[in-house]
Amino acid sequence: VVLHLKMDPRNYFDQGCPTPGLAEDLVANFFPKKLLELDHFLKDPLINVLDLKEIHSEINLSVPDPILLTNSHDGLEGNAKKRKQEDIEENCQGTKVFVMPGGMMKSNNKLVELIEKVKPEIRTLIEKCNTVKMWVQLLIPRIEDGNNFGVSIQEETVAELRTVEGEAASYLDQISRYYITRAKLVSKIAKYPHVEDYRRTVTEIDEKEYISLKIIVSELRNQYVTLHDMILKNIEKIKRPRSSNAETLY
Repeated sequence: VVLHLKMDPRNYFDQGCPTPGLAEDLVANFFPKKLLELDHFLKDPLINVLDLKEIHSEINLSVPDPILLTNSHDGLEGNAKKRKQEDIEENCQGTKVFVMPGGMMKSNNKLVELIEKVKPEIRTLIEKCNTVKMWVQLLIPRIEDGNNFGVSIQEETVAELRTVEGEAASYLDQISRYYITRAKLVSKIAKYPHVEDYRRTVTEIDEKEYISLKIIVSELRNQYVTLHDMILKNIEKIKRPRSSNAETLY
C-alpha cells in the first residue's frame, strides 16, 4: 500500500502542535519576557554569594583513631613482623565501608536548591527553541536555482536555534556530572578518611559548580537576547524567503 502525503508540511502545526502564530509569539513576546526574568534572577541573593564559604556543606564523616602498632617482645619476632606488615597493608588499602556512620551522606542543600531552580529554565529554553526551529524549518521552500538569499537566512536561523538547543542540553549534562563527581569524592573520603585533600576537593567542586550555575543563568539570558534579536531582524525573509519581482516590471 502506497501512502501519498497530500498535506502541506506547514499544516504540521495544525495537527495538535503549536501554530505558526504561537511560534512568532514566542520570539516576539515570550523570549523578551524570559530574558527579563533571568536578568532579575541574576540579581537574586541566592546566586550572588560573595563569600563562597557560605555555600560549603559539612562532610559528616569522622576521622577514625589511627591504628597503633607496638613492637613485640615475646620472642615471636617473625610472626609479629608478619602481622605488622599485614596491618600496614590493610590500612593503606583504605577502610571498608558498609554503611555511613552518620546515616545518609546528604548533598549540598544550597546547591541542590539552586540547581532545582535553574533546571526548569534550561528545559524551557530547549522546548521553545525546538518549537521555533520546527516553524522556521517548515517555512523553507523547495529547492530552486537562484533567489536563495532568504533561504540561506532561514538555514542560518535553524542552525543557530540548533546550536542553542545543544548548548542548553549540555548544561543538564554538566549538572549530572557534578553529582557523579561529588559522589565519587565522598566515597573516597569514607574509604580514606585521613586524606584531607579529598575533603578540600569536595568544597572546591561545590564552589566551581556554584560559579558555573551563575554562568549558566547568564548564558540562558544571553541566548534569549540573541535569538530574539536575530529572528526579529530577519523576520520578513524568514517568513517570505523568495519575494516575487513581478510588480517591479511595471
